[in-house]
Amino acid sequence: MTQTTQKSGLVWLWLSLLLFAVDYFTKALVMAEMELYESIDILPIFNLTYMHNYGAAFSFLSEAGGWQRYFLSGIAVAISTLLIFWLRKLPASNWKLGLAYALVLGGAVGNLYDRIIHGYVIDFLHFYYQNWHYPAFNVADMAIVGGAALLIFDAFTSGDKPQEKNS
Repeated sequence: MTQTTQKSGLVWLWLSLLLFAVDYFTKALVMAEMELYESIDILPIFNLTYMHNYGAAFSFLSEAGGWQRYFLSGIAVAISTLLIFWLRKLPASNWKLGLAYALVLGGAVGNLYDRIIHGYVIDFLHFYYQNWHYPAFNVADMAIVGGAALLIFDAFTSGDKPQEKNS
């Protein structure tokens, strides 16, 4: 590793690469072993259900006619570039932000890969209760949500502490 990498948040890139690999292999396994829309019961509230998502979160823009693939890919490239820039500027000791950025980066690249190669994102984790169904998602989505939650947590727990008043 270079000295810049050791001193910066770039040391967290290993996690982004690991998340990308786990996301890639879980999606490849689903594609190889399941038919589209096939569902495998795992728990009374959870199935593996192979689906294609042509849109963004909750299938937003999925019926937009195809332009959304390029639009969402562009957003993912821009966000990934920005996250790498921020990781480079971040001190390696700031583990909360480093972890958060790496999680979002790994997830963004995982879904970007799907959009570029397939034209859609592969989703397969499906939670439900009776007639209520949460939209299917994947490992990359979990990483993005986890990273976003950590960013929110960091925003509320770090920063300047209020100064005490001297009487």
